[in-house]
Amino acid sequence: MALGVFGLTIGLALGGVVLLGALGFVLQRTVDTEAFRTADAVALLADEDALPDPLPVAGGQVRVQVIDGQGRIRAASIDADRLVPMVRPERLNRDGRQRLEVPAERVGLVGPVRVVAVPAGTAADPLTVLVARSMADVRHSTHVVRTILLVAFPLLVAALAGVAWRVVGATLRPVEALRRGAEEITGRAGTGRLPVPASADEIHRLAVTLNGMLDRLESARVRQRAFVSDAAHELRSPLTNIRTELEVAQRLADRTDWTAVTANLLADTDRLSRLVDDLLLLARLDETPPARGTGPVELGALLTEVAARYPSPPVRVVLPAGPLWTVGTVEELRRVLANLVDNAVRHAHGSVVLAAEATTTATAARATATVGSTVGPGVGAYHLVTVTDDGPGIPVADRERVLDRFTRLDDGRARDDGGAGLGLAIVRELVRRAGGSITLTDAPQQRGLRVCLLLPAIPAEDSKG
Repeated sequence: MALGVFGLTIGLALGGVVLLGALGFVLQRTVDTEAFRTADAVALLADEDALPDPLPVAGGQVRVQVIDGQGRIRAASIDADRLVPMVRPERLNRDGRQRLEVPAERVGLVGPVRVVAVPAGTAADPLTVLVARSMADVRHSTHVVRTILLVAFPLLVAALAGVAWRVVGATLRPVEALRRGAEEITGRAGTGRLPVPASADEIHRLAVTLNGMLDRLESARVRQRAFVSDAAHELRSPLTNIRTELEVAQRLADRTDWTAVTANLLADTDRLSRLVDDLLLLARLDETPPARGTGPVELGALLTEVAARYPSPPVRVVLPAGPLWTVGTVEELRRVLANLVDNAVRHAHGSVVLAAEATTTATAARATATVGSTVGPGVGAYHLVTVTDDGPGIPVADRERVLDRFTRLDDGRARDDGGAGLGLAIVRELVRRAGGSITLTDAPQQRGLRVCLLLPAIPAEDSKG
């Protein structure tokens, strides 16, 4: 605020100086113009050899002399000196018009005095017309304006400073309210919202944007706390089992069946290792943006490779008529299919089918049978990959929830199942990174579950490049 008022003061001061300079220049040019007009009239009379004596002039602040080449006065106005020229002859330029400053006492006017010189006469008898005008009126006018500016300038600055203080204060008052709100939120380290001003201006939009950011931060904080809590709970279970096994073995001493203990410890260690790997993968997926321009990946070969890992129960693969190419990273897509087949094999009664086909947007929408499925524009823009089992399936109300982290239904909470509720969450993240979508639907035989993946398609000719 003070800096703004200081800049305003400097600007007004410079404007006042320029105004005074312009006023003095204009008034002086006006005096010179009137003096030259009088001198030209007298020079015309001198050229016609019709100089009257005394020379007629208007006003009492004007003196006129006509001098020859020797500095003698040929004619003068009634108030002008007839013996001493107003300008010394050596200062005159006989061939051009001049503007000169002379002392006031030399002319007999109130100073300062402005003298103009205009050549006249003939070559044989050169003459010079001198016209002197007092600059007292000009000095008085500039003095009056200067006085007015010196009196009005502080009042104007004070008035503008007061207006600026009120306007800037009213403008920054919502900003101060936002600052206090942010300080209160920071002080209590809890949730809260910033006050939103009623005016529909930039401050209002800023407050709305900041509140949206706070909501997102709070949601992220809640998810982080839930994630840490769930991760700690899942990590505690295998560690507790390992500790219990070791304590029991230590008490039993020689009666300990170390073969069974070793098997149990290895099972818990494997479970712990898988859980840590899944947590690290999710953390990496949260921190790193999706890779662009990866691929191409041929889905038929990838499905065959994944199905070969499950000889019992066998996973049947329905291959497409031709190669299907998609974008993505081979390792990530392999992890997606492996997680889905793991879940299907774990819950299936005896049948798991892994299939892929080229599809259009309309076919993909019918296959997912879910309103709002993410389907891109254009025919053949996606490939459909399905994993179908004949297990108990998942209730419709739980199909969206099971895709969240650490979510397990009641039949999946047994320790022997080895799941931590991260498999489908990893699948959704990896599919999203590949630019696709995942949907859970009923199996065609009305028993079991079908997982539908829509993966972006690459034309065969593009995949060869």
